[in-house]
Amino acid sequence: MSIESSVVLVSGGLDSCLVAAIARQSSDPAFLHLNYGQKTEKREKKAFTDIADFYKVEKRFEVDMRHFALIGGSSLTDATIPVAEANLNTSDIPQSYVPFRNANILAIATTWAEVIGATKIFIGAVEEDSSGYPDCRKSFFQLFNQVIKEGTKPETQIEIVTPLISLKKKHIVKKSLELKAPIHLTWSCYKNEDVACGVCDSCALRLRGFQQAGVEDPIPYARVPNYL
Repeated sequence: MSIESSVVLVSGGLDSCLVAAIARQSSDPAFLHLNYGQKTEKREKKAFTDIADFYKVEKRFEVDMRHFALIGGSSLTDATIPVAEANLNTSDIPQSYVPFRNANILAIATTWAEVIGATKIFIGAVEEDSSGYPDCRKSFFQLFNQVIKEGTKPETQIEIVTPLISLKKKHIVKKSLELKAPIHLTWSCYKNEDVACGVCDSCALRLRGFQQAGVEDPIPYARVPNYL
């Protein structure tokens, strides 16, 4: 019996690294990475390549989506909008939200999956312990699965899989260690490409997860505030 193929969205961050480890347990993964003009694009691309090399993934695909940078509207892609320091106590959607990004990413992943015959698309979205992005909600992915059914060939069977959707960052850290995922190769900072800032939304959520798990984060930081 042949193992099914999957497309794994690998940004190079902590969550996608764990999802890659999980996908390998039940499928033959093809890694997909998107360059969308984000301020840490080069560093994220390196993390993607390092993780793909670690797992010896031969089928990998990088897509340029730099129209996001031309459109702007996010501190991740717009040079005129600074990356703000995190406020983990707010429920407001932060300026780092890239409008409708995940829909664009999933559309590309679906196209590739249909072409290569993959039956699953793995994405490391987290609903409860994320920055509150609307396109990271469980309901969004459930509805997008319906879009895939409506918009692909009748015989196509592709499902979006979100194994981390209900987890908190501390559980993601612990699960990564359990599966021996190469988290030392990952990059999460929204601002810097050499030493992580430690204070942007992504760094703060990541550091809080490590602190709650009682584990030291293996990547370097300029600042390591106490987020407990």
